[in-house]
Amino acid sequence: MTTTFVPFEEFKKLEFRIAEIIAASAHPNADKLVVLKLRVGDREKQIVAGIRLHYPPETLVGKKIVIVDNLEPAVIRGESSEGMLLAASEGEALTLVVPEKDIPSGAKVK
Repeated sequence: MTTTFVPFEEFKKLEFRIAEIIAASAHPNADKLVVLKLRVGDREKQIVAGIRLHYPPETLVGKKIVIVDNLEPAVIRGESSEGMLLAASEGEALTLVVPEKDIPSGAKVK
């Protein structure tokens, strides 16, 4: 495994926040992608994530997750994605990064 170091000043530019999944659906043009509608504080946004083989969309609604909130928007297979969720993986296993305790959506991850 090779490590690429990121200057701390660059890392500080990223905004990690708690988001609540309010809707989830299978991406219409990709077998591995899920389209998630999120509540981040008083805002709503959409992200596309490659987690469908590990999490059926219907099991995601109501979960709170950690996202990169200020990632430059992108279009992924025709769907807008306005952030990125955090997940951990090893081999075939994948798990979402979630808060240990209940905390409001929009809370800043420090």
